[in-house]
Amino acid sequence: MSASTEQATTDAAGGAPPAPAVPARRDRRGLLTALTVALVLLCAGAAVAVSIGDDGFWRQSGLPVPEPGLKAATVVAKVLAVAATALAAGSLLVGGLVAAPQTSGTVDVHGYRALRRGTLASTVAGVSAIAAGWLSVADMTGNSPGVLASVGPFGWLGDAATIEEPLGWALAGALLLLVALGSAFSLSWKAAAALGLLAACAMAVPAAVHPAATGAGHDWSGDANVLRAAAGTAWLGLVAGLVAFRAHGGVVEGRAAGRVRGLLAVGGVVYLLGEVVFQLVVTDAGPLGGSPYVRVAVVVAVLLAALVPLTALLARGLVADPAGPVPPGRLLPVVAVLGATVATLGVASIRLVPPRFVVADDSALQTLIGWDITRPFSALAVLVDWRWNLLFGTGALVLAGLYLAAVRRLAARGVTWPVGRTVAWLLGCATLLLATSSGLGFYSPSMFSVHMISHMTLNMLAPILLSLGGAVTLALRVLRPAGRGNPPGPREWLLAAVHSRVAKVVTHPAFAAVLFVGSFYVLYFTPLFDGALRFHWTHQLMNLHFVLVGYLFFWPLIGVDAAPHRLPHLGRLAVMLATMPFHAFFGVAVMSSSTVLGENFYRQVGLPWVDLLDDQRTGGGIAWATGEIPMLLVMVTLVVQWSRDDSREAARKDRQAERDDDAELKAYNAMLEQMRRGG
Repeated sequence: MSASTEQATTDAAGGAPPAPAVPARRDRRGLLTALTVALVLLCAGAAVAVSIGDDGFWRQSGLPVPEPGLKAATVVAKVLAVAATALAAGSLLVGGLVAAPQTSGTVDVHGYRALRRGTLASTVAGVSAIAAGWLSVADMTGNSPGVLASVGPFGWLGDAATIEEPLGWALAGALLLLVALGSAFSLSWKAAAALGLLAACAMAVPAAVHPAATGAGHDWSGDANVLRAAAGTAWLGLVAGLVAFRAHGGVVEGRAAGRVRGLLAVGGVVYLLGEVVFQLVVTDAGPLGGSPYVRVAVVVAVLLAALVPLTALLARGLVADPAGPVPPGRLLPVVAVLGATVATLGVASIRLVPPRFVVADDSALQTLIGWDITRPFSALAVLVDWRWNLLFGTGALVLAGLYLAAVRRLAARGVTWPVGRTVAWLLGCATLLLATSSGLGFYSPSMFSVHMISHMTLNMLAPILLSLGGAVTLALRVLRPAGRGNPPGPREWLLAAVHSRVAKVVTHPAFAAVLFVGSFYVLYFTPLFDGALRFHWTHQLMNLHFVLVGYLFFWPLIGVDAAPHRLPHLGRLAVMLATMPFHAFFGVAVMSSSTVLGENFYRQVGLPWVDLLDDQRTGGGIAWATGEIPMLLVMVTLVVQWSRDDSREAARKDRQAERDDDAELKAYNAMLEQMRRGG
């Protein structure tokens, strides 16, 4: 029985409380103090938002300037949504990853409290986010909330659909309400952890459509804003969840303490890096002196310089030394003040004009894709013209580094890992890097043919190589079990994901094949493609979709890792033969089409050396040719794996025959003889 369960059992039985009870009561008082301070700061944030506004620029630009009351209400709704989302994400993550579950897989008493807390917080966050979207529509269109209310409870969504930021808040609110619904009817630690991650990612939706993520470099500022939003929500939310966990007598110890410190460290580092990159992009080459945005950014930077070490100290006290020299109950109000102030200033600065936009004269290409293109596409340009993709380029390096670290750890134990798997994984990571950050990623947003090369590389070649790397098998050999009665660790998280119902559905060969082939036609032959070309975040979603769908398709067919559904070799060949013609049909359909796909966007890009219809025909030919080559590679791999499995099975039967003097063959011959005698 874990320490947290012993605490709950002792309290329920009316026995003497253990030693940590006094610090727990002190932390409850600190928690109430922190909540009170946060509410006060929320009201103060409304006044700050009214006073720091840059209304003169908006009037000169002909944009509506909201009334002070509307501006204050918008800030309050957004800050409340951010704070409640952080608490929801942190509580659910604590319930799923920190509190030790019961043997049945359901949460214990601490996990149950965390689930209920997460349900309430995500409900508040969802309602606040939807309210923030509604108020943002009024803020940006110049309409009063009363006018928007007159068109019905959902009529304002029509205006929100044409303005990115309000729609982002509305979608985030819908996700958070789904999290609240899921946590209200679930008692599983696996569901709690998954819902916690979903809640943290919900804040990435409005972050992706931040008003400052436009113009030159908006690919970097957009990705950085997404990273800082998701990581910051998880980081501060996990601290809040740990505070509440300890306030009710929970204890984080052993390996769980190290994992929590690691999560907090990763979240804090990613948040700070995202903050730095975002601010560098939106202040580049702009006048820094006298800018309200810069003044707010400097204040936020100073507060973060104090918040980060204090949060680390608070986390250390929560997971390692609750009775240390600085009790968590004393640090909590200070951290709450700093965190609430940073969140309030960050939300209030959305309507402030960053310095770069005061003087920037962005070109059409910089506005559409984020950078200029000055020469035609060529093989040399693929090697020379790089544009680093913050999410996929960095992700490829991280995946390669983690894989090599795992192989090295196995080698330190004296276990040999096949070199071929390592080579396949590293080539897959290199393919992912080249498809998104080399010249392919540089030209992909502006040319259909290059987009198709990148698409087929991400959808075909990279997933094949990654599935041959056997990353799941490697991780399961490296990671150690958490132990009975302890909170689940990374090995348990990975096993839960692989054996989940969702994994069983999406990796079913029929479902994966339909998704793999059907996504081509749904994306390119519907208005979805024309809309997806216009935004950087939709480009990133397309890249993610290509990689995931390809991996889900090839994993059960040729992957080294054990899949939830594993067909016999003949069935795998049948699936491959059934899907190959659809790729050819798609390429031919694109080549023979007389309508330019994404014509409005590509005409706005207007590269003078590109004929749109000829470029599309080239892209169709690329889809046809590059689709068949990886498929043939997979067919060869299947035949080789089939041959190796047959050889291993024959060797196994030979060893068995040597042990039992070929008893199976003798029994078979005896059966045939008996059948002959019986007519």
